[in-house]
Amino acid sequence: MDIRRWPIEALRIYTGSFFAYHGWTKLTREQGFDATGFVTAMQDKAFAFYQPFIESTILPNIGLVSSLVTWGELLIGVALVLGLATRYAAFAGAIMVANFWFAKGSGFFSAQNYDLMWLVIFLVLALVPAGKTFGLDRPLAVWLPFLR
Repeated sequence: MDIRRWPIEALRIYTGSFFAYHGWTKLTREQGFDATGFVTAMQDKAFAFYQPFIESTILPNIGLVSSLVTWGELLIGVALVLGLATRYAAFAGAIMVANFWFAKGSGFFSAQNYDLMWLVIFLVLALVPAGKTFGLDRPLAVWLPFLR
């Protein structure tokens, strides 16, 4: 066990806690989570290349998209907290927040572009062995070689 990896492990656990919390709050809302308001509000602000995707895919399937966001945040978060399939969870998180960023259309250097910050964090977690020190990736890799 390499104790020098604690900063990346702390980042993994914090990121996982953040996303698990937000997924859980969406899941346990009395009225459920509906992304319609967010998507329609962002439709004109989205990057030009992403607007057709919003119109042709996201809005017609908004119920499925809302469920995918809710469960995606929760499961990605739990996987990161546990250090379980960390690279896969981080890669899935990067795809998710990239879609949030594209939908919001925030500039690369915008002070309000939190999605880009999360994208960078997820990419770092996907590229380094973030679940191997204080996570389940190392002990389970004996039986699940794709976790190596």
